[in-house]
Amino acid sequence: MKANYSLGVLLVVGLGLNWLPANVSATELPPLPACGKSPEARALTVAEAVDLALCRHPLTREYWAQARGQAAQLGISEAAWRPRLDARGSWQERRSGGIDSELRSAELSLSWLVYDFGLRAANEENARQLLAAALASRDATLQGVFLAAVQAYYNTQATQAAQAAALLAEKAASRSLEAAEARYRAGSATPADRLLAQTARSQATLARIRSEGEARTARGTLANALGFSASQPLMLAPLAALPPMADFSADVERLIDEAQRRRPDLLAAQAQVQAAEAAVAAARAQGRPALSLGAGPQWQSLAGRETQVSSLGLTLSVPLFTGFEHTWRVRQAEAQRDLRQAQQERQSNQVALDVWKAWHGLQTATQAWQASGDLLASAEQSARVALGRYQAGVGTVLDLLTAQAAEASARQQRIQSELDWNVQRASLAQALGRLEPGWLATAAGEQGW
Repeated sequence: MKANYSLGVLLVVGLGLNWLPANVSATELPPLPACGKSPEARALTVAEAVDLALCRHPLTREYWAQARGQAAQLGISEAAWRPRLDARGSWQERRSGGIDSELRSAELSLSWLVYDFGLRAANEENARQLLAAALASRDATLQGVFLAAVQAYYNTQATQAAQAAALLAEKAASRSLEAAEARYRAGSATPADRLLAQTARSQATLARIRSEGEARTARGTLANALGFSASQPLMLAPLAALPPMADFSADVERLIDEAQRRRPDLLAAQAQVQAAEAAVAAARAQGRPALSLGAGPQWQSLAGRETQVSSLGLTLSVPLFTGFEHTWRVRQAEAQRDLRQAQQERQSNQVALDVWKAWHGLQTATQAWQASGDLLASAEQSARVALGRYQAGVGTVLDLLTAQAAEASARQQRIQSELDWNVQRASLAQALGRLEPGWLATAAGEQGW
């Protein structure tokens, strides 16, 4: 009776040689640096708030990781240019018919794709353009995070100013109520005057309570925009006075042309088109021949007999028929290219619209801010005169309450117009692709948009 068995160990090792054409290089993106500690003991300026948002917001890390992954994909495509060296080894113990035998073998195999009619170059160009698109998308995301932080910061400042204004309106209503009660006790005012003053004070108190809630909500929104929990305590530095208003009379068409060159989301769309073009070239090259070089020695030992074989050769692979798979792959790549071109055109039109809307929004906000100053000054003067007339007994309570309501409304409009100007200025900078960390340090004017 014969017993046959085989016991073997197989070891395969793949090695990538450090060889690369001079015109090909992978991009290595470093990880994001660590962020600083939470800002609990200092008053934040808008520039510090933006720095925190750019460092801490999850979207920043998300798109940075995507860009790093695409950079690694470029490295993978570049690996196709390198030869491969594989080491293979095996050992087997055999028993057949009562006779033991040992088989040992080792092999080195070098393979190198010499020529493929442009397939590797097309795949590499596709990966390189996709990396460019990922980096541009990252920049667009950073500008979006930047703008959201600026908007949330100025909105928080506005709600805090509105809260202070509501408190002033409540105090003014209380003074009016005191004056009405004093005149009522003196017999020079009717009960209706006192009731009107009480109603006005209650309305002012309600407005103050609502403004406090809006301020708390705005602070939570700002904390979220900076990458913190909504409950994160934040203190804001006082806002500096607005710079002198520039004459915003630049040519809108020139600004649109600038945005077409700078906007990272449009640059990403353009890179996607280039990547799709490279994908079409790669799909076409897949149906063409490929020439490979193979070489390597092989050693084998069986029952004490050793043999050694060396080989060197070229292999030509010619796809003859693939069931029309290649044809459909080319058509699929061409359809994807057409899609990317349509998306680029749509994005280009959107960029022009963004600049148009932001430009006219800034013009409106500038004019509104200038007009609100005159409105507030006249309303404050009117309220002072009305209070003096009423206390002197020559004015009516209705005139006083009307003047105070107009003053409170004018103060709120002044606060809103300042908020609108700051936000519209940032929106125009984002529409032009200028929203970068150094932008906050620029003065108002054409270069500060």
